[in-house]
Amino acid sequence: TSKPNATPGELVDTFRSGYEHWTIYMGDENEVHLAPANRKGFSAIVKKELLYDVAGRDKYQVNNKHNDKYRPLPSNKIIQRAEELVGQVWPYSLTSENCEHFVNELRYGVSRSDQVRPDGKSVRLCGPHGLAALLCRGSFVAQKRPQTICN
Repeated sequence: TSKPNATPGELVDTFRSGYEHWTIYMGDENEVHLAPANRKGFSAIVKKELLYDVAGRDKYQVNNKHNDKYRPLPSNKIIQRAEELVGQVWPYSLTSENCEHFVNELRYGVSRSDQVRPDGKSVRLCGPHGLAALLCRGSFVAQKRPQTICN
């Protein structure tokens, strides 16, 4: 497998069936991303994994699509912030706290997802629990602070 054409701190967009999964490229073929923490779909764990394990057979590309609108934070700051979050459990919400919100917050300091329209309705699902989150949206109250999982 060829190495990704990415530098640390860049966004990687993986094309799944029906949605996109977003990650931060960390270097050495590793990524940090939100992964489901449970089957209910209301929380996600911040994981650091090999890009190829995250992408599987799905196509992916570097996609820093908001560089023209927002100034990216320095790559060392993005990497440091991402490393500090690995192992933490975060609330997951399709409309306000999905994988795309997470990586945009790390790269630009702006939490946003183009997979969700401004009225809060899904355009495309982000993550395997997107449908469950959409069906239950509004019934989950986000925590103010993430919880750390001790392994």
